[in-house]
Amino acid sequence: MIKGHLKFFHRAFFHTGKTRKILTIFCIMIYNVYEYMFFDFYYIYFNAGRSSKVSTDTKKKVQDYIEENKDELVEAIVKAVQIPSVIGDENAMAEYMRKKYEEIGLKVAEVHPEYEKIQNHPAFSSSDLPFEGRKNIIGIWEGNDDAPSLTLNGHMDVVSPEPVENWTKDPWGGEIVGNKLYGRGSGDMKAGLMANWFALKALLDLGIKPKGKVLLQSVIEEEAGGAGGTLSCLEAGYTTDGFIATEPHALRLTVAHAGVMYFRVRVLGKTAHAGMAHLGVNAISKMYKVYNALEELAEKRAKEVYFELFHKGSGQSVHMNLGTLKGGDWASNVPGEAVLECRIGFIPSETRAEIKELIEKTVQEAAKGDEWLEENPPEVEWYGWTTEAWNQAPDDPYVQAFKKTAEDVLGKEVEIAGRAAGNDARFTQYYGKPGLVFGPRCSNMHGPDEYVEIDSVIETAKVFAAHIIDWCGIEEE
Repeated sequence: MIKGHLKFFHRAFFHTGKTRKILTIFCIMIYNVYEYMFFDFYYIYFNAGRSSKVSTDTKKKVQDYIEENKDELVEAIVKAVQIPSVIGDENAMAEYMRKKYEEIGLKVAEVHPEYEKIQNHPAFSSSDLPFEGRKNIIGIWEGNDDAPSLTLNGHMDVVSPEPVENWTKDPWGGEIVGNKLYGRGSGDMKAGLMANWFALKALLDLGIKPKGKVLLQSVIEEEAGGAGGTLSCLEAGYTTDGFIATEPHALRLTVAHAGVMYFRVRVLGKTAHAGMAHLGVNAISKMYKVYNALEELAEKRAKEVYFELFHKGSGQSVHMNLGTLKGGDWASNVPGEAVLECRIGFIPSETRAEIKELIEKTVQEAAKGDEWLEENPPEVEWYGWTTEAWNQAPDDPYVQAFKKTAEDVLGKEVEIAGRAAGNDARFTQYYGKPGLVFGPRCSNMHGPDEYVEIDSVIETAKVFAAHIIDWCGIEEE
C-alpha cells in the first residue's frame, strides 16, 4: 500500500504545477500520522482534477470503442467457452489466452507452479492435482515504475458440467439466446477473463498507453483453492498496487468472503453377504446418524451465524454443504465403509481451529448412544481447500477509488458486499496489497445451463478500461 501511495507522491511532484508540488510536500510530512485520512483527501484532490482535465474525453472515446466493438468481445467469450478446461486440464485455454495477449502486443510470461515453493505458505491448500505440465499465463504491459500498477485476474479452470443430461444447452457450445451466453464457465469465469483482455485492448487499439504496469493474469485451479494459480503467480513476484479478480459478482464490489474448509467423515461397518445381512453392520445406515447431526448443525448455523457483507452478497452468511456420500461396493454386500465429504464456510470472527473443534465435537456427539459407533468411532479428516475468511477494509483508498470509477461509468451506486464463496482476491492480504472482486451477472454457476448476461460483460469491460486510466494513468501525447 505504501509503495502505491509513494508513486502518487512522485507523479504529483514531478508532473504538476507549483500549487500541487507544495501540497505534495505537505502531505508527505503528515503521511505517517494520518495515513488513510490524508490519502482519501489527496487522492480526491489530485486525481479528480487530473481526471477531469486529462481523461474525460479519453474515457468517452474508450467507452464508445467498447460499445461499437462489443461483438468482438462476445465472440472471444464464445470461443473460450468452446474450449473445455475442467480443473486440471487447462492447457488449451492457456494457449488461447496466450494468443489473445500476443494479439494486442503484450509480453507473455508463464508461471509453472511447484509444490515445494508454495507448500509452506500460510495460504496454501492442496488441490490433490499434479502440477506437471500445467501453467499460468500472464500478459504484461510494462508501464513505468513511478505509476500505480494493476492486476486484472481471472481463472481458466471450470468445474465439470456433469451430469450433462441435465443441461438443455450444449455445455461447451457457447450458444447465445437474447442477452444470455450459455456454457460451462461462461460466467465463472471466462467472461471475466475476456473482459479484462478487451478493456486493455480498447485502450491500446486507440493508441492510449497506460502509464503504470498492467498485468492480465489467467490462472489455474481457482476452483480448488488457487494455490497453483494466483498464489503461485504472487509468489513468483507478479504483485501490483491494485488487484481485481473478475468473478461474476453481478456488478457488485466484493471485499470479503467466507473462510472455507473441506472435511470427510469415514464410518466403518461390518461386511456380510446380503443373504446373511443380520450378521453385518451397514456402514451407510450408521453414517446417517452423522449425516443428520451435521445437517442439523448446518441449519442451526444458517440461522444463528451472521455477517452483514456475506448476507448482503449471498443471501445467507454461512453454509455447510454435505457434498458427497459414498458407501459399499456391491448390491449384494452389506457395506463395510461409508465416506461423507463436506464443505463448511465461516465468518471472519471464527477461526479454522474453532471450526475443526466444532465439527469433530458434532461427529463425536452423533456417535454417542450407538454401541457400534462408540466401539468404532467415526474418523474426521481435513483435506483440500482450507482458508481463513478474507475481509478487505471497505474504506481502503484503493477500494474507494475503484468504486468511484465504477459509479461514474455505470451511472449508479455500486454496492459493497461480501460473499459466502471463496475467491483468489484473498491472497493479496498476504502481500500487503489491496484487492477486490468485480464482474458480470451470471446464473446457474456450477449447475446446468450456466449463462452470463452479455450486457453486464460489456459494462464490466467499460469499468475496467476507465479504471486503468484512473488508477494507472496514461501517457500524455
